[in-house]
Amino acid sequence: MYNNNNDGGGGGGGSANGNTMQQRRKTTTRSRSKQHQQQQQCTSENVIEKNQTNGAQNERLHFRGSSKDSALSTPLLPRSRSTTSAINSPSPLCCNGGLSILNCCRDVNCHLNAPLRGSVESSRSRRSESRQSSLTATPTTTPKQASPSPTISERSRSCSGSRSRSCSCDGRLVDCHKHSAAAAAASTAAPQFTVNLSIDLFSWTLFLLAFCTRFYKLATPPHIVFDELHYGKYIAHYMRNIFFFDQHPPLGKQLIAGLVSLAGYDGNYTFSRIGAAYAPDVPIFWFRFIPALCGSLLAPAVYRLLLEARLHRWAAALGGLLVVLDNSLLTQSRFVLMESMLLLASTLGIACLLRFQRCRLGSLQWLCNGSAAGVLLACAGAVKYIGFLALALAGYLLCRHLWQLLYDASLTNRQLWMHALSRLLLFVGIPIAVYIGVFYVHFRTLHRAGPHDSIMTSAFQASLEGGLASITSGQPLAVVHGSQITLRHTHGRTCWLHSHAAVYPVRYKDKRGSSHQQQVTCYSFKDVNNWWIVKRPERDDLVVGEQPDVIQHGDVIQLVHGITSRALNSHDVAAPMTPQCQEVSCYIDYEIKMAGELLWRVEILNRKSEGDSWHAIKSEIRLVHESTGAALKFSGRQLPDWGFNQHEVVADRDQVHEDAIWNVEEHRYTKTQDQRERERQLLSAEMIPTKRTKLSFWAKLLELQTKMFWHGKHLQAHMYSSLPHEWPLMDKGIAYWLDSQSSAQIYLLGNVLIWYTASAGILVYAALLAFYAVRRRRLCFDVSQHEWQRFLMAGDTFFVGYLMHYLPYYFVDRTLFLHNYLPAFVFKLLLLCFVVEHLDYLLRRHCSGRGVHLVRVYRLALLLWLLAVGSVFVKFLPLSYGARKMTIEEVRRLRWKDTWDFILQKNYALN
Repeated sequence: MYNNNNDGGGGGGGSANGNTMQQRRKTTTRSRSKQHQQQQQCTSENVIEKNQTNGAQNERLHFRGSSKDSALSTPLLPRSRSTTSAINSPSPLCCNGGLSILNCCRDVNCHLNAPLRGSVESSRSRRSESRQSSLTATPTTTPKQASPSPTISERSRSCSGSRSRSCSCDGRLVDCHKHSAAAAAASTAAPQFTVNLSIDLFSWTLFLLAFCTRFYKLATPPHIVFDELHYGKYIAHYMRNIFFFDQHPPLGKQLIAGLVSLAGYDGNYTFSRIGAAYAPDVPIFWFRFIPALCGSLLAPAVYRLLLEARLHRWAAALGGLLVVLDNSLLTQSRFVLMESMLLLASTLGIACLLRFQRCRLGSLQWLCNGSAAGVLLACAGAVKYIGFLALALAGYLLCRHLWQLLYDASLTNRQLWMHALSRLLLFVGIPIAVYIGVFYVHFRTLHRAGPHDSIMTSAFQASLEGGLASITSGQPLAVVHGSQITLRHTHGRTCWLHSHAAVYPVRYKDKRGSSHQQQVTCYSFKDVNNWWIVKRPERDDLVVGEQPDVIQHGDVIQLVHGITSRALNSHDVAAPMTPQCQEVSCYIDYEIKMAGELLWRVEILNRKSEGDSWHAIKSEIRLVHESTGAALKFSGRQLPDWGFNQHEVVADRDQVHEDAIWNVEEHRYTKTQDQRERERQLLSAEMIPTKRTKLSFWAKLLELQTKMFWHGKHLQAHMYSSLPHEWPLMDKGIAYWLDSQSSAQIYLLGNVLIWYTASAGILVYAALLAFYAVRRRRLCFDVSQHEWQRFLMAGDTFFVGYLMHYLPYYFVDRTLFLHNYLPAFVFKLLLLCFVVEHLDYLLRRHCSGRGVHLVRVYRLALLLWLLAVGSVFVKFLPLSYGARKMTIEEVRRLRWKDTWDFILQKNYALN
């Protein structure tokens, strides 16, 4: 205000001007002090924001925190010195955002309590990594506080408005105008529906390379190659709806059959032998299209799996390139074989599983990735049973992840149960549904009888159109006194109860004596000596009267052999091949006071569904010897030459056994008492089928599964079979095809350099795992916590996957080939890529100064090795394609190992 003095105008004016200037100086001083206070306030707030960001990034464990304990929830203006000193002090930051010197956080997983968990090194490495990441982190908007004071972001914007240049934030200059613009852009609402399209050039390049190598001259050679002989027959049966039996699930064959049916194939071509030329109307290209397409997609699938396992992009691209450059994967993808489909489904399934484990429970990505993983892994098992080993690997990874989730204190018991039950639904329920669905399509398509019917039971055959039903049509259903029957071994090997005029030898090779009675065996072919007549013990005739005497459960009968008219007998004499069981024979009266024991009790095992009456085909029975209580049983052992190499039948006191179950297949009534006429009718009767039976889908599925598991153990030996210990170093390959005019051939061999290097990679990883485990036990941390977690993840996914796909073959009693090793080889290839990247990490970590040249030398050696891999791949291409005629010398030069059995025309030897 101006002072009004009466001393004079001049003096008053000067005084007034002086006061005005003084007041302006005070105003300027005040404004500068306010601006200085605002700058100090902005600087302190930025320090708080820095500490809060570092604390949040330092401990990214999703645990609950209390916002009431946060020091930022109190108004910051006006600010006291104690508050400023507390902020500037190096007090640790709790998980809930509070600043305290003591362990204020009650969460056991807080980094303040890390020493209590024995993870000092773990928390230290995480803090160092979060400090590095905070230097390049993008500013994010902080959640709104419940405090009435302005938020930190709002005060930073007001602070930026008071200063025209810049403010100090996180130890470096950040343009406040850019910061406020970024915050405004982040606050702008994004559209609700967006579509993002991204193209991975590495993935597409790998696919195109694999596509060119797999589809090059795909229809060459125009001949049947190796197992195309079997798979081609199965696909032809699909075309004509004829039932066939295969030891592997049918999904792969169904896919190829569906495609070739669209291409116009009618299924009339006969796949006679390996090397036979295809008919002109057979679409060879479309037969081989799906395996070649799956082989082309395998390279980008391996690339994607390595990325999901947190490998660098260059290492993932290396894995995909090695898939392209392996000759065995190339050969297996170019023909009507199942391995390429199996490998693709397994690889993509594990990749989706790894992504699924990182998704939030209940989110759309979580559901999509989990469902895709379950479906893909089920498809792998539905192509070949070895695919279920990938599902077992997925189960191991899921259990390990659930075990890690138990440590998360923020998850309630209800959430943990949801995690566990959802995984059961996705990775147990979906695979079962897919597997059953594949067989439902299989049975719906194959409804006509075919050449493999005899493997199945009589009831299964009778359910097929034109099968057993066409032969047994009109035969009586109830088994009665006087019935002429054939007794079939129901489960396991297909054979019928049989006898012939030959007798057991007096003494066997082990000097044991026999009863010298008529032989009773189990014969695998239809024969007139398979017929038996059911007889009541108290009746002498064998004719069925007008009122048939039906045999019931528990009735005692005799079985009379139709041709020799001798009754089925057993006694306390050791069986020829199974001495712990009783001999079964047809009784011959030698008048040596050895009476026959001819009575057998009928026990109907499925009488709950079929009733107490003995019925043909459907009733499953057990014949129990009345005198000794032993059951008639197929022992599974083969008799020597004196038994015509047929199978042994015994009587076993252990009655509860699957091989003691029989059923009537063919059935008719005896019409004459004359034995000669009866024999004539038996000899002239049609060999083999009531009307078509109705067998449920579940009964068919159960029977077929039993046969598939049992039948796989009885494959014959093969000249190109190999043992598991020969696979890692590729000691033996497989000759797939040979040109009849030259030495051009297709021979299954892998890229030697890749296979040997991958085998070495397994040993390197195992050695490093043991080394790190011992060192960390001594609190010596050679790698960072992040790299150690990646090392364990690669071990869980690739190393365990390799062992699970390889070690079980040492316990398999069946014929094995080199291509059985391919699923394990893919996991070995994946582990090799991780080992290559990990060695590069170790060199970069421990080689400094002049030692940095070792990193360059290592990378140069890696490039040279990759060039050598490509050279070996090109050198063995003639054996993969079989499209070029080779001279004998060219074939010899490719024989790098003496165990490789190449074939030469005109009986030329390789040595």
